[in-house]
Formats: sequence, C-alpha cells, structure tokens
Amino acid sequence: MSTRVKSIGTRNESSLHKTLKFQYTGPGGKTEVETGEFVADGVRNDGEYIEVQTGSFGPLRKKVTELAKSANVRIIHPIAVTKKIEVYDPKGKLLYRRKSPVRGCIWDIFDALLSAPCLPLVKGVAVEIALVDTCEKRIKDGKGTWRHKGISKHDKELAAFHKSIVLTKKADYLKHFVPFKKGEEFTVSLLAQKAEIKTDSARKALYVLTKMKAVKRIGKKGNSWLYIR
Repeated sequence: MSTRVKSIGTRNESSLHKTLKFQYTGPGGKTEVETGEFVADGVRNDGEYIEVQTGSFGPLRKKVTELAKSANVRIIHPIAVTKKIEVYDPKGKLLYRRKSPVRGCIWDIFDALLSAPCLPLVKGVAVEIALVDTCEKRIKDGKGTWRHKGISKHDKELAAFHKSIVLTKKADYLKHFVPFKKGEEFTVSLLAQKAEIKTDSARKALYVLTKMKAVKRIGKKGNSWLYIR
C-alpha cells in the first residue's frame, strides 16, 4: 500500500469498530479500500462508502468530503446504551465485571458533531446512529490514567445491537431532535425539558443544528437565546 495513503489503519482498531465495519459493508463488499489519498473502512456492493467513527467527526471532514465526490458515504456512529466493564489481570484472568452507570442516547451524536457540524450537509453523506450495548475490556497492569488506578483500556466489543437511526437530510434532524412546531419559539432550557435531556446536551444540539441551518437563533428572551425551526 502506498505510504501516501491517509488512514488510521487497523492496528489499534477495536473489536467494536471491526465488527460494525464488516456488518455494514455487507455481503459482496470490501473493507480497507484505498481510494485516492485515503482508505475507506468499507465499500458496499452498491458502491456506497462506509466509515465507522466511534469518536469525534472532526478527523473525518476532509476524508468524507473527498469520498463523497465520487459516491455516497455512510458514517456509522455507535452509541452505547449500556456498557459492561470487565477487568482482567495481565495473564488474562477475569478479576471482576461491573455495569457502567453511564447510559447513552441518540442525543450523544452531537458530541461527535461538535467539531464538524456541517459535515452532514455534504451532498451524498448520511449519518447512521447505531444504538448498541458494549463490553469494555480492561487490564490491571499498573498503567493507564490516574483515574483508572493502574488499569488500562484494552478493547471494546459489541455485546448487542438494538436499532439504528438514519439521518440523511435536515428534516431527519428536525424529526428526531426538535420537538417543536414550525415557527414555535424555544430556548435551550425548554428543549432540555421537553426532550428530557441535560441542559448541556441541549446546548450542544442547538449549536450543531444552528450551524446546519436546521434551526435559527432569532434573539433573546431575558438572558436566554431564542430559537425557531
């Protein structure tokens, strides 16, 4: 493979990423396909590019924009509804397992979109949220961050696949993330209340949706910004 090709590669690829890559590429498709200066995670048999992105969409901006010039691109973003954590010793013996108190939801997509809010507007680009359960493997090896007390993250696996939500146009984002009628004014706190999410999540969502021009900021009411669809 040419040294000029830009790719994260598969050496540090998690089991979760690998499983979804093959699942979405599907029968007859190919994985790790070199195209121009980039390597696509997969290409389906209908020609659509597949990119599995577990983190921020920022690193995908140039790559996806270039890929979309020649074919449709589907960005798969897994969100863990529940996460189980398993901790092993360096020899592979299971020490204990526990369930993480953190639960994911579709609104977490805006954490990924913060650094690339206009990427979904690129012609031919679709975002697919995959709601899953995951199992995170950790090793008690004396390394890792101070927060994890000498425990390093080793791998992340797909435990269960619940459903997916496909976002291809502004109307899809309005349907799933703006529970207000056209012309109805609302604030960050009103969105948080109606959607039953944290204020910080509502703030991130409206930042991205404003950049996408799915909603519009029209002024202030007291100290709060006002938005409309």
